[in-house]
Amino acid sequence: MDKFRPESFLPLTPVAFEILLALADGERHGYSILQEVETRSGGAVSLHAGTLYRALARLLESDLIDELRESPDPSSGDERRRYYRLTTRGVAVARAEVGRLEGQLAAARTRRLLKGSRA
Repeated sequence: MDKFRPESFLPLTPVAFEILLALADGERHGYSILQEVETRSGGAVSLHAGTLYRALARLLESDLIDELRESPDPSSGDERRRYYRLTTRGVAVARAEVGRLEGQLAAARTRRLLKGSRA
């Protein structure tokens, strides 16, 4: 029996969470992950290649992501690109992290720490 508990991975590092968010829409290669994170954050988060690939290695080791053996679209380009996707475990961990963050936001709202909060 698998004793996997998503909560055992929490809290995720901001970089790990950003990568899981980028992969939530589907497979991506490394550079595409960098672009997605920067675009979604409005430039507030800018990953460097070394940071990205170290984080990807940790996520692969933890079985939160898989590396695809082939490009999802072989006609689209460079054979050297490595593509990644979320595993079932990765989805569960990302959802658990979202739940954890929602709890923190709810606590911040009740303490009037967010703009527009009413208690």
